[in-house]
Amino acid sequence: MRAAAIDSDASPAAGHWPLERVTVNVTGRAAHALDLVAELTGDTKTDALNRALQIYAYLEQVTARGGSVYVRKAAGAEPELLEVF
Repeated sequence: MRAAAIDSDASPAAGHWPLERVTVNVTGRAAHALDLVAELTGDTKTDALNRALQIYAYLEQVTARGGSVYVRKAAGAEPELLEVF
């Protein structure tokens, strides 16, 4: 699954973003989630973090514009409002 493109006025003409190295400290809960995502997808932790940040930015854009995001937890289940903590 690919996240929708993040709106930006600063996108490079070639469509490629330069790499930026960052160092982060994650909580135990976040580290567990990162391990789980990497295991479920087969992605590296770097790829999982990159995708997670893109999705998070997209969700923030939607809500900042007054929108809402819903998730259906199982086939046939009712959609539930997604809350990001």
